[in-house]
Amino acid sequence: MEQARNYVCLSCSAPVPLGHKFCGRCGTGVPPEILDARTLFFSDMQNPTKAKLVLIRGEGAEGLSYHLRAEEHLAGRSGNLQFPDDPFISERHANFFYRNDKLVVRDEASVNGVYIRVRGSVEVSMGDTFLAGEQMFRIEANNVSNDPPADDGTYFYASPKHPGPFRIVQVFQGGISGMVVCARASSLQIGREGGDLNFPGDPYMSGTHCRLEDNHGKLTLTDLNSRNGTYVRIVGERELEHGDYLFLGRKLLRVEMNTN
Repeated sequence: MEQARNYVCLSCSAPVPLGHKFCGRCGTGVPPEILDARTLFFSDMQNPTKAKLVLIRGEGAEGLSYHLRAEEHLAGRSGNLQFPDDPFISERHANFFYRNDKLVVRDEASVNGVYIRVRGSVEVSMGDTFLAGEQMFRIEANNVSNDPPADDGTYFYASPKHPGPFRIVQVFQGGISGMVVCARASSLQIGREGGDLNFPGDPYMSGTHCRLEDNHGKLTLTDLNSRNGTYVRIVGERELEHGDYLFLGRKLLRVEMNTN
């Protein structure tokens, strides 16, 4: 918990201990909102049913901590948890609330959704989207029906279709489709190299990152111990646990439950 109490200086990335008003390395002042947030730290931790969200700034460095003291906490460009600098976060993006002493997140019909880091394997469905490295993917059924010929009876020449159970579609900004890869068997692996779909230039993609497989009609997404994780979009709402990681827009948040 000691590391979580340090503020990371925006000028030189040095940790600034609790209570210090200036960075000891470069002398940059600690923003007032950080000082105010720290004042709330000790009173928040007196309630064992509460949780907090820690903003991850990159390379594991921690930023602001958002203490969830109320029953509901609306996150978005406005609300209780505000991220006005992220253009991929909706005005009303997600709501964090307590139900039976459990922390729950609900997607408030946001444009880009809420993504949670996969722990091991999770069941997914056609139409679901997930993140791996810097890439976004959509899972679709593989259409293997034969195309009809042209009006004169000539068939169009193209790459052969394979009767796999699903396909993965790369999704670019604006919803434009990129690469499409059809599963030739029951599984398809994504990574930086050696997989069915490779991204050698993606610095956040592990060598073997994740695998999607079909087992008698049941689709499963598995993270292959990747360094940066695989994230699947939440449908509706999801109960959260200590150590969960979430993406809201480009903001990465870690869930910390107070177990004292």
